[in-house]
Amino acid sequence: MPETALAGRSSAPLPALVVSAGERAGIRFLEFFASAIRNPNTRRAYAHAVSEFLTWCAQAGVRSITAVQPLHVAAWIEFQTQALSPPTVKQHLAAIRHLFDWLMIGQVVPHNPAASVRGPSHSARQGKTTVLDASQARQLLDSIDVSTPIGLRDRALIALMVFSFARVGAALAMRVDDVYVQHRRLWVRLREKGGKRYEMPCHHTLEAYLHAYLDGAGIADDAKSPLFRTIQRGTARLSATVLPQANAYAMVTRRALAAGLDTKIGNHTFRATGITAYLKNGGTLENAAAMANHASTRTTQLYDRRHDEISLDEVERIRV
Repeated sequence: MPETALAGRSSAPLPALVVSAGERAGIRFLEFFASAIRNPNTRRAYAHAVSEFLTWCAQAGVRSITAVQPLHVAAWIEFQTQALSPPTVKQHLAAIRHLFDWLMIGQVVPHNPAASVRGPSHSARQGKTTVLDASQARQLLDSIDVSTPIGLRDRALIALMVFSFARVGAALAMRVDDVYVQHRRLWVRLREKGGKRYEMPCHHTLEAYLHAYLDGAGIADDAKSPLFRTIQRGTARLSATVLPQANAYAMVTRRALAAGLDTKIGNHTFRATGITAYLKNGGTLENAAAMANHASTRTTQLYDRRHDEISLDEVERIRV
């Protein structure tokens, strides 16, 4: 069953294992994705994991979701570890656990078969997100042709992620009135994971880029409309439609290529780039965590790539 069906398309058929458990199970199953998970990215990831698990169970001869046992979950997790990274497998296991917790509370299943299953061990001291150094980030920003609304939009979006540490999802969710003046300085309002609203003043470079975008695109007075928008087909003008995350990824990939950057980057690159640059210039880990809206500095440390250069210097000491 496609994960899009699990993520909210009510007309799509339920998995056979859920149907065989009865109407109550089907309703409770749909409620899990519609009510229990509010973040769309988490819903999409959990839907994918659940879809794969139930398909695997059906192929293994399980006839109903109520018949799933810990052995089934353990065998599937072992199968997953052969092809996927430990963090991905742990996320898939979390999806199954949460689903069966929900079904158990709704008295659809007598116990949670995933509760006793352990996922693969994993400990990360450094994130995998690609980071640009300051000169590369400046090279990318300066390479963008800002004589058009498209260029002004792209430069403003990339700068927002670099200078405010914003996740791309929070950046794309912004409206025009989320850029505002306070204490004679431009501020931005971001809505991050879990519905957390966060406000911070703009770096002077970001302030200049946002002003240029709002004025150049002619959207400064359109307060309730999306800040970052698609381009109308066949024109160079902005539409009223919010820029999708996939389009933003395609844009940064295209811009990096045009700028001559060999590093493969994504939307999250700019968040990590901004945090690393901040820490390199004397910023504290505690303030970086607050600016990035991280609940713990341990998460922020995954974005701290200052030691990459130290490692390279040490490697170059090997002379033969």
